[in-house]
Amino acid sequence: MVKTKKIDGYPFVSYAKETFSSPAMIQKSDEFYKWLDKRRTIRDFSDKPVPKEVIENIILSASSAPSGAHKQPWTFCVVSDPGIKKQIRIEAENEEFDSYNGRMPEEWLKDLRPLQTDWHKEFLETAPYLIIIFKKSYELKQDGTKGTVYYATESCGLACGFLLTAIHNAGLGALTHTPSPMNFLCKVLKRPENEKPFLLVPVGYPADECWVPDLNRKPIDEVAVWY
Repeated sequence: MVKTKKIDGYPFVSYAKETFSSPAMIQKSDEFYKWLDKRRTIRDFSDKPVPKEVIENIILSASSAPSGAHKQPWTFCVVSDPGIKKQIRIEAENEEFDSYNGRMPEEWLKDLRPLQTDWHKEFLETAPYLIIIFKKSYELKQDGTKGTVYYATESCGLACGFLLTAIHNAGLGALTHTPSPMNFLCKVLKRPENEKPFLLVPVGYPADECWVPDLNRKPIDEVAVWY
């Protein structure tokens, strides 16, 4: 039974965490790491339909991420309409063409060559869903006034991490796409003035023939420092 009480007049519930023995923790953490390490960014999507309920559950999972003062400063816009996806692709490719042909310095282009990316973004129309995460720079209250949000960038970053994990858990593929600048998404999707595009994520099944770069992630001694 969940216990409840009030602290300074605010409701609290008891946190009933599940605990494990040390061997069980080691096993569970190792299994989770090996499962998550299989996640890859894909660019070859199938147009096979994905149940709407799956996308809803994925977004609810992402929305369970922590946020500054629990303001949850995000909006997940889900696009499946072919006409809107086509419009987004046209706008994104216009920006990406300029990036690959003058905006990005040579060092950046060199770093991208092993990934074999270019300004063509067919996946924006092929993937059955595009999830665009918008960051709220402030709240819009019902009385028309502005409310403060805290650590909006960090909060949205956490939610996007949860989102990608939930997508992987559902057996789907995803791509973190950031056409720069992304302001065209505000116009295409008619978002309010307090929302700015944070990340564009195509979601769907991998294509029957889907290739990803053969990459190695950094080992523990390159990503962690122990004190």
